[in-house]
Amino acid sequence: MLNRMQRFTADVWGGVCVTLVCLAVPVPVVIAMAQGRGIGDLPAIWWLAAYAGFAVAFLVSMWLVDLAPRRVVAAALVAQTVLAQVLVLSAPRTGWTPILLVLGVAVSAYRVPLRVSAAVIAANTVVIALASARIAETSLEVGMVAVLYLMLQAASVMSVHAHLSDIRSRRRLAEAHVQLQAASALQAEASRTDERLRIARELHDAVGHQLTVLSLELEIASHRADPGAAEPIARAKEVTGQLLADVRSTVGEMRRSGPPLRETLASVVADLPEPVVHLRIDDAVDADPEVARALVRCVQEVVTNAIRHARAEHLWIGIGAEGDRIVFEAHDDGPGDPGFAPGNGLRGMAERIEALGGSVGFSGAAGFRVRAAVPR
Repeated sequence: MLNRMQRFTADVWGGVCVTLVCLAVPVPVVIAMAQGRGIGDLPAIWWLAAYAGFAVAFLVSMWLVDLAPRRVVAAALVAQTVLAQVLVLSAPRTGWTPILLVLGVAVSAYRVPLRVSAAVIAANTVVIALASARIAETSLEVGMVAVLYLMLQAASVMSVHAHLSDIRSRRRLAEAHVQLQAASALQAEASRTDERLRIARELHDAVGHQLTVLSLELEIASHRADPGAAEPIARAKEVTGQLLADVRSTVGEMRRSGPPLRETLASVVADLPEPVVHLRIDDAVDADPEVARALVRCVQEVVTNAIRHARAEHLWIGIGAEGDRIVFEAHDDGPGDPGFAPGNGLRGMAERIEALGGSVGFSGAAGFRVRAAVPR
């Protein structure tokens, strides 16, 4: 939990610093305007208007990428790339301007393939070389500036892809952790179930059989006994009958008893780095073995789905009792997708619940939500 908060804080502060750098770029232009100096081919007011368009597109692709529609994000990425090139070419004497190209290609690297980033870097490098050629005194200076910004862009894109690779590795590790915990919990319960069934069989075949024989012997003895021994034999028969009933009840309970649901589900989500899982199980929930195993698989699938697709920080899972049904509900704080279609994992979860006579509903309107109900 602490490591995740530290990563989140570092990501946020890194984004804030990048945004501040972006906002500082037009400062020399404003100073030039105040001093009455020209900045290049465009009037200063038009250059600032173009920069405002770049800034809006940059902020959308930087901070609103999970909230804005995909088409809007794609348009923002294209706009920030083109406007940054226009700003650099039209104001070659404002020395900070090429940094906009570096920032733009770094942000777009989170959303476009590496080959597209490479093409953007190449185009940006040509733009920087052309802008530098207009003010540089030698071709060596032009080459050095172009190579410098080429390296800065390449380094920023490689850093982004290293970061994305780290995120994917953490997600795969979290998925494997959930799957391993669920498999371990079910395997441990299967071993306990086998042992319970073995003991139940032993009780039924050995103790139950002997008590049945003893009950028959006492019945025979009650017919042959003297009047003085009849009362003790009757008490012995009664005790034997109670013992036999207790053995049968114990054997039946051992066969019916399922896994300890609260402990099993807590072990599935324990030590999960992200998202943070909030698990609630009502005391009134009493699930049989089949339903308990289905609920374990439901928790596994919902957590795995949140890790893979939801981009959520928190996931809430609740299991309660409503009448003669056990209700499973889960939702996260991800951006959601109103048009989402369940994948193989969620369809398998629905099939598992429906096979038990239950029902399942999914929603992606405000984060991912699932509600399932199954007979007790």
